[in-house]
Amino acid sequence: MTARHRIPASPLPSALVGALRELARSRRLLVALDFDGTLAFEVDSPEHARALPEAREAVLALLAMRNTRVALISGRALTSLEQVADLPDSALLVGSHGIEIRLDDPAFRVSLDTAEIEQVEVLHEVLGDVADSIDRVWLETKPAGFALHTRLATAENSRVAHLVALSEAQAEIQNLTVRRGKDVLEFSVRSTTKGEALEHLRRYTAADAVFYAGDDVTDEDAFAALLPHDVGVKSGVGATGAEFRVTGPEEIALALTTLATFRDGDVHEQ
Repeated sequence: MTARHRIPASPLPSALVGALRELARSRRLLVALDFDGTLAFEVDSPEHARALPEAREAVLALLAMRNTRVALISGRALTSLEQVADLPDSALLVGSHGIEIRLDDPAFRVSLDTAEIEQVEVLHEVLGDVADSIDRVWLETKPAGFALHTRLATAENSRVAHLVALSEAQAEIQNLTVRRGKDVLEFSVRSTTKGEALEHLRRYTAADAVFYAGDDVTDEDAFAALLPHDVGVKSGVGATGAEFRVTGPEEIALALTTLATFRDGDVHEQ
């Protein structure tokens, strides 16, 4: 084992280390990861987010291994995810909670039908008015909707923005999908979840086992989709269905380094 892959002294729970050792023996492994709050710390300007160097190094090591696929599953639009992740084309990318998917054919892009396009236009007008009327609230365009960001707003302005946006958007559009995240409220005219995306990736990669790590409430759908022999890790605080929890991106990076080391060593049965 090279020095680059030597496991450092680990603050990870011993049960998690044992689970990673067992998972590394899987013949075909899928490593699926959220980005913000998991590989990267949350930042005020989303375009400035970058994976921790240790996390990126571990992801690249896993990408280079046989019978191992790595995927990012994010609420970000795919173009934004591609920019901040900056990974080789061999990485599978899922944006907008599963609405956009870049597999081994990078040409795939989501397309909306006429009715959905009209709904997006209405949604843009409604949510744009909310963002324009409340200080430090801004709107991010997604392929099938929008995200209303309130991270920089006061607690009161954030509360008002969420209440008004929910009320007015749902009054205009039926069967609207709404997701609550950390200081963000997302609206989509299509309904998909990270759990559905993970199940699709499991089938696509023919994985025998899955590692999934995430930090937000939207990641709970992915944790719920895991099977008994999979490993789920929650990054940070909050209620979760994940079997394991770590404090944040630094320990996620350590978990990925540990998994890569085990898989690169003699415990990996290829």
